[in-house]
Amino acid sequence: MCSGFNMAGQRRIDMQKSGINVRWILSVLLLYVCRVNAHVGGDNVVTVADANWTQVLEGEWMIKFYAPWCPACQHLQNDWENLGSQSENLGISVGRVDVTQQPGLSGRFLVTTLPTIFHAKDGSFRKYVSSRTIEDLQAYVAERKWASVEPVPGWRSPSSLLMSGTAHLFRLSVWIRQIHTYLTNTLGIPSWGSYVIFAIVTLFMGLILGLMLVLIADCIWPSRPKHRQDKKVVILKDEMSEEEVDDLVTEEKRTSDLDNESERGEESTEEEGLSSDTAVSGSDQPSPAGAAESSVRKRKPQGPNASEDT
Repeated sequence: MCSGFNMAGQRRIDMQKSGINVRWILSVLLLYVCRVNAHVGGDNVVTVADANWTQVLEGEWMIKFYAPWCPACQHLQNDWENLGSQSENLGISVGRVDVTQQPGLSGRFLVTTLPTIFHAKDGSFRKYVSSRTIEDLQAYVAERKWASVEPVPGWRSPSSLLMSGTAHLFRLSVWIRQIHTYLTNTLGIPSWGSYVIFAIVTLFMGLILGLMLVLIADCIWPSRPKHRQDKKVVILKDEMSEEEVDDLVTEEKRTSDLDNESERGEESTEEEGLSSDTAVSGSDQPSPAGAAESSVRKRKPQGPNASEDT
């Protein structure tokens, strides 16, 4: 009797344990199914980064720029995932960009507020400014409301050269901020010391870039050497015969003699003109008072009568 009672109790304990195990397995399976569903729904929203952003230039896209710390972005998250789950029915692709992880894309699209939504159609981008509910987002795509919105101009297009440069500047600014944080927080350098380091590095890089530009300019547009007359004479002597060279030398001597004679004639005419001008000016000018007095004194008679006259 005792042994039968012990066996029945053991069976009950085993059944209870098996029931607990079944419940635990079912709960684990339920959690797994929920995670799979959530994962499948999230896969419909493409994470756009610097490495794959060019795919938005083809087809129709709805792209959201967000930050994890933004309350408005968190409020839009569920509706955006629902839009991603309906992307196949709408015939579009849905993407998202984390500006904290992709600063280059935020500069390329010139994002200034969060969240920011763009509609892309074969490389033509339009900024979405309507309500952010799931119904309005679906109607914007299904009813082609984006066609009435003016697209972004060409110079502000994400694929333009200007926006590419802006993207590099945004990445550089984030890189500089990280270095500044490392210098001040990790190494304990004061803020003014970090600024001095950046100033010195900037000056040094500017000198290097200037030197590189000068070298490139010299390689592309080299300076032209000045051709001297003796080189021309040597070249002409090599190409011409002796008689032709002699004739050329005599002609050059004649031309030089004629030039010298003409210069001498001009100098002589100028001297004659100057002498005539000085003579005329001398005759026209009145004699000074001192000269007249000296001439009178010279003409005074000498002798005893001179004192009487005086």
